[in-house]
Amino acid sequence: MKIQKVHEICTEVLNEVSKVIVGKRDVLEKLLIAVLSNGHILIEDVPGLAKTLMAKTMAAALGCKFKRIQFTPDLLPADITGTYVFNQKTGDFELRKGPIFTNILLADEINRAPPKTQSALLEAMQEHQVTLDGRTHRLEDPFIVIATQNPLEFEGVYPLPEAQIDRFLMKIKVGYPSLEDEIEILRRRIANKSDEYYVNQVTNTSEVLEMQKAIEDVYVDESVLEYIVKIVRETRKHPRVEVGVSPRGAVALLKVSRARAVLNGRDYVTPDDVKSVALDSLSHRIILKTELWIRGADPRQIMREVLERVPVPKRFT
Repeated sequence: MKIQKVHEICTEVLNEVSKVIVGKRDVLEKLLIAVLSNGHILIEDVPGLAKTLMAKTMAAALGCKFKRIQFTPDLLPADITGTYVFNQKTGDFELRKGPIFTNILLADEINRAPPKTQSALLEAMQEHQVTLDGRTHRLEDPFIVIATQNPLEFEGVYPLPEAQIDRFLMKIKVGYPSLEDEIEILRRRIANKSDEYYVNQVTNTSEVLEMQKAIEDVYVDESVLEYIVKIVRETRKHPRVEVGVSPRGAVALLKVSRARAVLNGRDYVTPDDVKSVALDSLSHRIILKTELWIRGADPRQIMREVLERVPVPKRFT
C-alpha cells in the first residue's frame, strides 16, 4: 500500500471518530499512531474523559475486533488469557479463550489489579502469543493493547512495574475538554437521544496490516537516526535521572516518528516528527532518582530539558 493511500485512510478514520469524540484530535492521532506502529498505548488520567469510548470507536472505524477488560483487585490471570475446561461429552480439555484473543484490547484501570494479574499481559504484549498449560497460542494480528490507569494518588492502585511500562509504545494523557468542547458534548448528547454512539467502518484488519507494513517504507535520513540516538543517550546523562531510556525506547521513537510522518502525508521523517512524539514515547521510560520521585517530579519536564539540549541536525535548520 502506498503512503498516500495510508494517509487518506487515516484521515478518514480520524474524521469518523471525531464525529463522536469532541475536541481531542491530538489524542485520537496518538491512538492511531500506536495502531500504525503496531504498538501498545497507556493512557493515564482521571475517570470520565471518554477513554473507553475513544478505544471502542477507533476499533469500530478500523474494522477491528474489540474487547474490554475491567481490571479489579480480584481479577485472575485466567480471566484475561482463558483456560482449559474439561468437556464431559468428549472427555477432552478444551481451550476457552479469554478476552485477550482480539485485535484491540482495552485494559481498563489496569493498575487496580495486582502485579500477578498485570503480568498476564506481558507475553501477549511482547510476543503476540499466550502460553497456557505449556501450549503456545498465537494471537491474531493486529493485536493492540490500549490500557488506562488511574493516577497514583488514587486509592486502591498498584504501580505498574518498570518492565511492563516499557512495553507500552506511548504513554499519554487526555485532559479535560475546553468550555466550548464540553458544551458541544452536551449538544451532541441531546441530538443523539441515547448514550450509545456509532461510527461507520472505514477499513478492515487486512488493510490495517497493510498500513502497518507501509510504515516500514518511510524514509529516515542518517542525520535523523543520529538525532534520535542522541536524544536517548542524553537521558542517560541527565543528573536527575537514575536510569535513562533503553535501546528499546530508541526503536519506539523511530516507529512512532515514522507513523507521525505518514499522518502528515509525508514518506520521510523530519526532526519535528521526532520532537512532537518524544515526550509521549520516552518520558515513561525514564526512572528518576529516588528523592525526585518521592517529591513527584515530572519525567516529561526532564524530557523537555533533554530536547532543548540536543541540537537539531544542521541540514534541517
